[in-house]
Amino acid sequence: MSKPDIQPLHTDFGARILGVTLSGDMALDTLDFIRQSIEQYSLLCFPEQDMNDEKQLAFTHLLGTPEAEHVRFGRTGEVSYFGTVGNIQDDGTKADTANARYQSGNQLWHSDSSFRETPSFVSILHAYEVPGEGGQTEFASMRAGYARLSDEMREQIEPLHVVHDYVFSRSPIAPVNPNHAASLPPVMHPMVCANPVNGLKNYYIGSHARSIPGWSGIDSRQLLDTLLEHTTAPERILSLAFKPGDTVIWDNRCILHRGTGYDVNRWRRRMRQTRVVGGDKGVIPKPLQE
Repeated sequence: MSKPDIQPLHTDFGARILGVTLSGDMALDTLDFIRQSIEQYSLLCFPEQDMNDEKQLAFTHLLGTPEAEHVRFGRTGEVSYFGTVGNIQDDGTKADTANARYQSGNQLWHSDSSFRETPSFVSILHAYEVPGEGGQTEFASMRAGYARLSDEMREQIEPLHVVHDYVFSRSPIAPVNPNHAASLPPVMHPMVCANPVNGLKNYYIGSHARSIPGWSGIDSRQLLDTLLEHTTAPERILSLAFKPGDTVIWDNRCILHRGTGYDVNRWRRRMRQTRVVGGDKGVIPKPLQE
């Protein structure tokens, strides 16, 4: 393939990649380049992609096993590999205020599917319609955060595990459907994970991180909140204002993200997201015994 143009987006992580067209039929060297870039930069932005659902799902398959979207599956048992981010429904009409309230949970810092026994490897988000004002997505690196910790703090958190609980994180935002809640019991993951390719470590936290087994609730929250504040200091945040045609891939193993607000009555926002199951590329869960 011709040499892509790589433009770093932040000193900690992230790159804009020019000269690559994403599809379900890609040369092996191009696909290898994308995989290597995910490991190196953790977040990749590919502008001006001619995307649709068929192309996006085919490309998702190239990176691994697509992950079933948990809301529809939890409520109805129906398997779909797409989630819609924004206020526009599949028929092109605006969603109601209840949907906007539910999606406001995405404004909390989180790693996609950390509440599943096998979390997501990467998320793939393509922008079709974006607000003219607001609605940026912010990202921060748990890998860079870990690298900035003191040796003493690293030793403290290395042996710990963290309970991740979707109902815990989302119930204060909007009611969780009982079937959906039952499909996602709390799970436990190691606090510290190592990238299987380059060996770089990160901690694994976010809004779904509920507690640390063996610690009191107060002490758990204090440590988890301290690490989150450390990770998301203003100078460590990458804020992306999506443009129509942007496709962004990020590594959920080490990246936290959140949406930002916009006027849902004034603007339209429609993005389509797929995810790749972690498998041997994700954190390894430990059975939860409470």
